[in-house]
Amino acid sequence: MDLTIHSTFLPHDDPDASLAFYRDTLGFEVRNDVAYGEMRWITVGPAGQPDTSIVLTPPAVDPGITEDERRTVVEMMAKGTYGHIILATDDLDGTFERVRSGGADVVQEPTEQPYGVRDCVFRDPAGNLVRVNERR
Repeated sequence: MDLTIHSTFLPHDDPDASLAFYRDTLGFEVRNDVAYGEMRWITVGPAGQPDTSIVLTPPAVDPGITEDERRTVVEMMAKGTYGHIILATDDLDGTFERVRSGGADVVQEPTEQPYGVRDCVFRDPAGNLVRVNERR
């Protein structure tokens, strides 16, 4: 099989704040910005990687989700325990400084992990964990 990762989804509760974080702070390209009523789906991705995207989506809009499930998703987002993504960079320290200076919520400064990865962690405006690994 020849499979690639094309898109992944992260929830947002403020599309403009999420757009600013992923576009302006992380430097991702905006590939699509679709509104439907008061909701927005924003597709972003790293420059030079047109086949890999993150879709920033309104949380819990699936019609099959119950109100209790919707409430749980919103509560988990508020705690920062719902969505997460791991990115990679050749320059972890430079990336960390750029993202921190952009006002991101720092969870962990660059750290050598006991499992052999050096990384740092931020929260995006919706509370999603954004972990950045250093490529080796």
